[in-house]
Amino acid sequence: MNSARISELLKTRPKTSSHWGVYSAPPRANCSPDLGLAVAKKLAKRAVDRNRLKRMLREQIRKAQPGLDVVVKLRTPIGRETRGRLRSKEKGQLRNQLLDLV
Repeated sequence: MNSARISELLKTRPKTSSHWGVYSAPPRANCSPDLGLAVAKKLAKRAVDRNRLKRMLREQIRKAQPGLDVVVKLRTPIGRETRGRLRSKEKGQLRNQLLDLV
């Protein structure tokens, strides 16, 4: 997905939860659905956690198979109680919130 398409989607009204913003739109003609992920370093300090979140996002979107162009954006910092580290309890909460949106 190119930056122009991502910008278009970010202008639409997202489905949101406390941690996620999901922007979606039908794919353009003659194009397959695309996925864009935005997990900012400012919100998830450790690269391990950012990569884990991205893997989790890809898996959940694939399972849902919405057939849409989708951009998923992390909105709030993770790991506030655990010194910036993503733990299994919080990962489960993030996954559940994402499933409700997709």
